[in-house]
Amino acid sequence: MSGRRKPGRRFGRLWAAYAVSAYGSSLGFGAFPLLAVLVLESGPAQVAALAATGRAVGAVLAVPLGPWVEFRRKRPVMVAMDLTRSAALLSVPAAFVCGVLSFAQLLVVSVVVAAAGIAFRAASGAYLRSLVPAADLLDANSRFESTTWTATMVGPPLGGAAIGMFGPVTTVLADAVSHLLSALAIRSIGGTEPSPVRTGAPRPRARDLLDGWRHILARPALRPLFLHTILVNGLIMASEPLLAVLLLRDLGFAPWQYGLVFALPCVGGLVGARLAHRLVARHGQHRVLLGAGTLRACWPLGLAFVPPGAPGMALVVTLQLGLVTCCGLFNPVLATHRLDHIDPDRTVRTLTAWSVSTSASIAVLTAGWGLLAALTSPRAAIAAAGVLLLATPLLLPRRAARPGHAPASDAPFLAPEPPLP
Repeated sequence: MSGRRKPGRRFGRLWAAYAVSAYGSSLGFGAFPLLAVLVLESGPAQVAALAATGRAVGAVLAVPLGPWVEFRRKRPVMVAMDLTRSAALLSVPAAFVCGVLSFAQLLVVSVVVAAAGIAFRAASGAYLRSLVPAADLLDANSRFESTTWTATMVGPPLGGAAIGMFGPVTTVLADAVSHLLSALAIRSIGGTEPSPVRTGAPRPRARDLLDGWRHILARPALRPLFLHTILVNGLIMASEPLLAVLLLRDLGFAPWQYGLVFALPCVGGLVGARLAHRLVARHGQHRVLLGAGTLRACWPLGLAFVPPGAPGMALVVTLQLGLVTCCGLFNPVLATHRLDHIDPDRTVRTLTAWSVSTSASIAVLTAGWGLLAALTSPRAAIAAAGVLLLATPLLLPRRAARPGHAPASDAPFLAPEPPLP
């Protein structure tokens, strides 16, 4: 017997909210660049600016939200962030119908959605700690990760078909509705959630903005994984637009081929997430983090050597399958390890700092690698990212660490409720 329990009703509502939002976001994947190109006739520089600015400015705006969210009830914050994202996204089809859609509006909406998304993820991490017993956190995070990869596998192809049938703002509307449904599901969870008690200054201070980073850098169990994660995510994401240029322009892949080579490997993410609980039970959390973190750094370099035609498609699918499987295994274990080593009264600030740093690193490295590709070639830039990724396992902790705080189930935000049968 594995000892795994069924999730409670309240976690089931939270999972349903996550699932509907994940599928909506996957349907809307790439919708803003598509609108910029097809509707507003924007050039490559504007499309790149749209991708980088949304992440970077959204991350900056999210910084003060960490201390603000920390000492508020998390479920209302999550509902508010979902409604904010829904309203911002709904403005796009409304402007399109009225004939007033502009590049500036897309830029503003992308910033608002990015900032609200960071605040939502930080609040939901704290809320999950209080909703799920500490022993079940890995199982809960694995369920979220499985949902992410399933949505990523089916969402973009369905979104592309929906755009072809119903128009360019269809998937933006679907994404907006998904956040609205997510807010309703979170609102229906029920239960009591007392306001957290602030133990320090009565109001957030300027120094509180950096508390999350101070907490991460002061913890040997968090610091190396933080540096490893932001660098790996930044390098992988920085290579994605260059790979699109390489496959679609230089190698002549058809759009359906390009979509296929990224949709098929998402099966690996689902497999990795499903294996996480079993492998941690057998080998321990630290060994799984070290093994999966090392293996996921080995695949991207091969993308610099993709040939044209069917062999190229097979190579991309194989490399992406290996990468995504390792990521699907690594991510839920990392999420659980991170919650195990964050002090309960600093959860939101620390998770916000982590998300802000990840978004900022992706924005900076995407811009830098775009410049590198312009000076050299997409292949050379992808190869450079792959070589640097090979060194990232050196940042992984060599020894297992012990949690340095009260168990996650003792978090003060909500009285834990035993899972229902």
